Amino acid sequence: MKTRARPVKQAPITEAERAARVELAAAYRIFDMLGWTEGIFNHITLRVPGPEVQFLINPFGLLYSEVTASNLVLIDVDGNPLRESRWPVNQAGYVIHSAIHQAIPGAHCVMHTHTTTGMAVACLKEGLSPTNFYSAQLHGCVAYHDFEGITTEEGEKERLVRDIGDKQAVILRNHGLLAWGHSVSEAFMVLRTLQRACDVQIASSPAGPLQPIAPEVFEQTVRESGPAEKRVCDDLFAALQRQVDARDRSYRD
Repeated sequence: MKTRARPVKQAPITEAERAARVELAAAYRIFDMLGWTEGIFNHITLRVPGPEVQFLINPFGLLYSEVTASNLVLIDVDGNPLRESRWPVNQAGYVIHSAIHQAIPGAHCVMHTHTTTGMAVACLKEGLSPTNFYSAQLHGCVAYHDFEGITTEEGEKERLVRDIGDKQAVILRNHGLLAWGHSVSEAFMVLRTLQRACDVQIASSPAGPLQPIAPEVFEQTVRESGPAEKRVCDDLFAALQRQVDARDRSYRD
């Protein structure tokens, strides 16, 4: 269920990698602050700038609140640590994330969650309902991938990538939510929109019949809201990072 941490030749950390480490560690702390956690499970990964597909992932065994810039693990697409680490890497995590990082050139950041409302919508036959402010922003922009068990089989990679296509918001049926972006802030904005759509759907469904949105409204809503402008994505992530900094700046270590 997990790869083995093994001694490897140490290489200097570039300024670009250091910046990526701090930003990714901040994302883990933001998820922790928002309650988007599942113990030591789930992952956010970020590709390190360079010609080869190498990305950072959380050490398997640590809570999101314990992730720091320095303890993130740098791995290749086969899940091999590229620097010495005392922590292993969860196989299910690297299989999903490596498939997307390798196959989609713009997927620099990949986020996956098991939130309660996200999983609830993932279990619904009809999936995401186009009946609220947030789901309207994602109308026609959500991919679905059928559940195949714990994601440890290499053969699932091709099917996962095929189902995702070019859609950045993904519902893993019976499983959870996933989003990818050209940056951490973009991936976060996509996932946040998907998460909020699920929150509102699960909260409103038991209350009574849902008010449908007129079909002609979807095109304008998607056009005006997604993909969100880089400035908006960056500003939202920065605001949440300031909240994290006010609580605990240890993730920067």
